[in-house]
Amino acid sequence: MKSPIVSVKWLANNLQDPTLIILDASQQVNQAKVASQFQDVQIKDARYFDIKNDFSDITNPLPNTLPTAHIFTAAAQKLGINSDSKIVIYDSLGIYSSPRAWWLFTIMGHENVWVLDGGLPAYAKENLPLEPTAKRVYAHGNFEAHFNPETVRTKEQVLENIQTKEAILIDARSNDRFTGETEEPRAGLRSGHIPGSSNIPYIDMLRDGHFLTKEELVKVLPQHNKPMYFSCGSGVTACIVLIAYEIIGNNNPKAIYDGSWTEWGQIASLPIE
Repeated sequence: MKSPIVSVKWLANNLQDPTLIILDASQQVNQAKVASQFQDVQIKDARYFDIKNDFSDITNPLPNTLPTAHIFTAAAQKLGINSDSKIVIYDSLGIYSSPRAWWLFTIMGHENVWVLDGGLPAYAKENLPLEPTAKRVYAHGNFEAHFNPETVRTKEQVLENIQTKEAILIDARSNDRFTGETEEPRAGLRSGHIPGSSNIPYIDMLRDGHFLTKEELVKVLPQHNKPMYFSCGSGVTACIVLIAYEIIGNNNPKAIYDGSWTEWGQIASLPIE
């Protein structure tokens, strides 16, 4: 099982690979309310992966929801991505939104994709080449998405799982949001969590914008012999915890509850704890 992450050193050593494409999946506004020190700058020759607009279903009132395979294919081809492209994805916070972009490629059937551990801050720290962000036009790629529906869960499936307990549901939000001690950052959402879910805050997977080592992750991640569903606020940081399980070599089936708490928390008929 290959690791879903690569180091800055690995990327620096592979910059001349003609099949390599570097994607910038940074989000300037995030629910963590964390501002990046890197504004309007990117890794040299990076292409902007716009999660909010190009790689989401913008007709859905929920944020960051999964696009169709057709929409994903068209957006990826527009970025010049090919079926044989080796894709390295980063973001400007170290590790935040890049795992969501990685997950999107994997569920659309692309295997040669990795997250840059440490992201843009780690890359810049090594004095590797950066450049101002710029919109560019690329020769169309031949990428074709092959969506795997087993990788996504709906609110109906999550509701059913409360009774069947077929899968473990993991909530990646902070503990104070999980327990309902803190109000949700999005207006109009109830506080608390989905009954039966367990809390693994995404921030506990990270140190200084990097993932913990495999050995450290093994110690902090509970092991399960069931499928795992991952949830968070809007389906972004859940992907961080999912990747952490991939890093330690956990082979259980994994899926994201894409609506996450933004959907669950606003529907009064759905149960909460």
